Amino acid sequence: MFNKNVYISRRDKLKKLVKNGLIIIVGNSESPMSYSDNAYNFIQDSTFLYYFGLNSPDLIGVIDIENNQEYIFGKEFTIDDIIWMGQQKTFKERSLEVGIENFVELQNLEKLIENVKNNNVNIHFTNQYRVENALKLSKLLNVELSKINTDFSEELVKAIIEMRNIKEECEIMELEKATNVTREMHLTAMRNVKPGMKGYELVALLECEAKKYNATTSFHTICTTNGQILHNHFHGNEFKDGDIVLLDCGARLENGYCGDMTTVFPVSGKFDERQKDIYSLLIEMFEKAEECTKPRVTNKSVHLEVCKVLAKGLVKRGILKGEIDEIVKNGAHALFFPHGLGHMIGLDVHDMENFGEEKVGYDENTKRETQFGLKSLRMGKELKPGYVLTIEPGIYFIPELIEKWEKEGKFKEYINYEMVKTYLDFGGMRYEGDFLITENGSRRLGNKMPKYFNEVEKEIV
Repeated sequence: MFNKNVYISRRDKLKKLVKNGLIIIVGNSESPMSYSDNAYNFIQDSTFLYYFGLNSPDLIGVIDIENNQEYIFGKEFTIDDIIWMGQQKTFKERSLEVGIENFVELQNLEKLIENVKNNNVNIHFTNQYRVENALKLSKLLNVELSKINTDFSEELVKAIIEMRNIKEECEIMELEKATNVTREMHLTAMRNVKPGMKGYELVALLECEAKKYNATTSFHTICTTNGQILHNHFHGNEFKDGDIVLLDCGARLENGYCGDMTTVFPVSGKFDERQKDIYSLLIEMFEKAEECTKPRVTNKSVHLEVCKVLAKGLVKRGILKGEIDEIVKNGAHALFFPHGLGHMIGLDVHDMENFGEEKVGYDENTKRETQFGLKSLRMGKELKPGYVLTIEPGIYFIPELIEKWEKEGKFKEYINYEMVKTYLDFGGMRYEGDFLITENGSRRLGNKMPKYFNEVEKEIV
């Protein structure tokens, strides 16, 4: 939790952007795994955390712009709660720590809403990703459940995105910490991988590293020898000599800020010549992205420049043929790079994606493409100082996709399918880092990470 003035300032700015009405921001509740008292680890709604700072379930934040009043509604601890959990700071005390003087019992929220409606004041709420929160709003506002995610306040969502896009200095410090914990997770994996180990054994070690910093994972860990499966969460593989491991994982700090990195490393400690060759091309792509990522350019243009590096490298290796610009323009390269270059990161590992990729990653000046590969670019708009985003190019040989395209005769003027087939057993590689857009360029967050193949090999004992 930050100093209360951070939250006061954020709420004041939100009032100015939205201008009028009543703002309701619903915090999350605990979600049962198998029965009500056996819940998943609690994750607070990131927008509630951003403006109200309290990391506890069953709270609702309200900002009354008309009367310049702010509230947190919830249920104060009772003696029954204290018996089970021990003495706690009251919610009244905790609300004061984030600059809120009005902590009010939840049952009084209906009365406030009724008064607001009687005075014909606009009520602003966001679209919801949890059914239980949509149900709460539906009942509270007397709005059909089906309309909660269609009749939400576009003004409020736009204002939240505008604010959360630009990371404050205190946020950058936390993102730096999250990145460094993520770094330790990856280095732990590199230093402990060995033939005969199961994927879940390596995952246990790296996730234990996060726990050492009182952190959890920012998403389900991807740790696989089948890197061609983009989001492969299966951890049952046994690592063998000659395998390469693709590890995509991140730390989530107690305050919600996230890290996200991907590395590739050889189980045996050494890349073979073919692995080294493709990995070197991957790092060329990454370095082109590093060079191009700066203010006043679109992330879409950076993505396309990276695709050209890939196309050029694959032409050189006899996998693609033809003019580089034509290959990329027509999308033939996407057989080997079917996803986007990266995404925003912050209090969510895909920051604010609950509002929709179109709203967060695009704007009135950038249009999402429908072409295969480009349509998966989550972040296409112009970059600005204060943005924090990932750079994660990849190179994949996906047998099912290769077979499909060849059968369809797709891009046979650009793709040397006979050469591609010699890579069907290769798998896939991805390399990812987290970057802050600065006034004149960009800066990779965190301490130095192994990047070149010789640096990776040195980490493996």
